[in-house]
Amino acid sequence: MSLQTIIILILTGIAAGVLGGLVGVGGGIIIVPSLVYFLSFSQKAAQGTSLGLLLLPVGILGVLQYYKQGHVDFKVVGLIAIGFLAGSYLGSKVALSLPHDTVKKIFAVLLIIIALKMLFIDKPHTEDNVTQIIQI
Repeated sequence: MSLQTIIILILTGIAAGVLGGLVGVGGGIIIVPSLVYFLSFSQKAAQGTSLGLLLLPVGILGVLQYYKQGHVDFKVVGLIAIGFLAGSYLGSKVALSLPHDTVKKIFAVLLIIIALKMLFIDKPHTEDNVTQIIQI
């Protein structure tokens, strides 16, 4: 592995970590495009590599900081994790059965939809939304 590749990978990790800690985005939003465009990974290889990072406790320090401030609800985490396990298995099976270009387009469209929704469809919220949801 070249020094340039190592530097790109480390910078990608730093960017994903900072954005993950800053705004709570999954690293895949940064890692997948970086691997595809800077290191010429296939879309499927980039997604698989990004998922591989989830197997390690990469977010533990960020979670710890949010937890100290009372901003982590482990009931919600547990429930989402149950769905995430099933969803990631199903999603990976579907992605691996589709052509490379189709997977790449699905990823791009998803990012665009999320970005547009966040920019133009603002839902009212309060700091206590998580607490209100759990009490229901």
